[in-house]
Amino acid sequence: MKLRTVTLFLSSLSLLAQAHAAGQTELPSAPSASQQGQREKAAPPAETPMPQASVQVPASSSKPDAATPAEQNQPAKAGTGSTSSSPLGPGPSDDDSITTIRSTVNEVNVVFTVTDKHGHYVKDLKKENFKVIDDSKPAAEIRSFHAEANLPLEVGLLVDASNSVRDRFKFEQEAATEFLNQTIRPKYDLAFVVGFDVTPEVTQDFTDNTERLAAGVRSLRPGGGTAMYDALYFACRDKLLKAQHTGPVRRAIILLSDGDDNQSHVTREEAIEMAQRAEVIVYTISTNLSGTGRHGDKVLERIADATGGRAYVPFQINEVSNAFAAIQEELRSQYAISYKPADFVSDGRYRSVEILAIQKGLRVRSRHGYYAPSP
Repeated sequence: MKLRTVTLFLSSLSLLAQAHAAGQTELPSAPSASQQGQREKAAPPAETPMPQASVQVPASSSKPDAATPAEQNQPAKAGTGSTSSSPLGPGPSDDDSITTIRSTVNEVNVVFTVTDKHGHYVKDLKKENFKVIDDSKPAAEIRSFHAEANLPLEVGLLVDASNSVRDRFKFEQEAATEFLNQTIRPKYDLAFVVGFDVTPEVTQDFTDNTERLAAGVRSLRPGGGTAMYDALYFACRDKLLKAQHTGPVRRAIILLSDGDDNQSHVTREEAIEMAQRAEVIVYTISTNLSGTGRHGDKVLERIADATGGRAYVPFQINEVSNAFAAIQEELRSQYAISYKPADFVSDGRYRSVEILAIQKGLRVRSRHGYYAPSP
């Protein structure tokens, strides 16, 4: 019996020694949920501003560009009550659905012109004279309305420098130079010059210096094929859509060409879509002086109409100057309206827009729609 008792005693000592050794290697226990909640209340994580996306919506996007431009804030999410110990701050918790704050501002800006039955610009109208139809539904709210005679301009001059316009190229250069001198206001407006044949070439980047713009026009030399759609796509995507500005602007492109494209990699409709995303109004001036209504003139008309601009078809070389003068007058005779669409969804699809004048006999010309921001 004594031997058995000693054996049991020694076994007990062995088990105690093993338990003691295991206890020294065990990790500290995690704090309870109540303890961690108290720590978070005592030292809450610093708040950081949520990123906001600025989206431009076609007028003439747009994209975008574009532009003018509407800034839209994407839904922002802020969570509290996290149990995460990450150095980057608290992560989402099970209560996110309760504490999430979403803020979405959907606002569309449209620039348009109004003419009477004689084609004269009407410049003294008020917000009450119009109604807006967005995606076949009346706008939920008109947020602003004003004449835009003095809003800063961002203008791209696209000049066809292919062999097909060689015989009248010098006169067109002079008319374009005069237009820029009369339109671009120093320290207020900006313009750039692109010549195109097979590829677009920027001969003068954004500037308010009319002498530099004139030099950019004079440096153009005709030769090669015609990639008009590529040039329009490039000017909208790589110049106007990416342009940085601190406030609202009006974006316009003056496209001087015969409309005959034989070298582009993008299609006509792809070029139009990029102009709509960049919110660009495209004015076209045909260099086809035959007066026969060629296919190229129809192409130019399609581009101008889809973006809210106007197509000019001079029948004589000296009428090119008159077309530039008419565009200049229109740029100083526009309205801008900002509204909130009804049932707006950020799904990336194209939404139609129609600005209607309540008074009979008035004609409104604007872009036909825009692309909603993607989700």
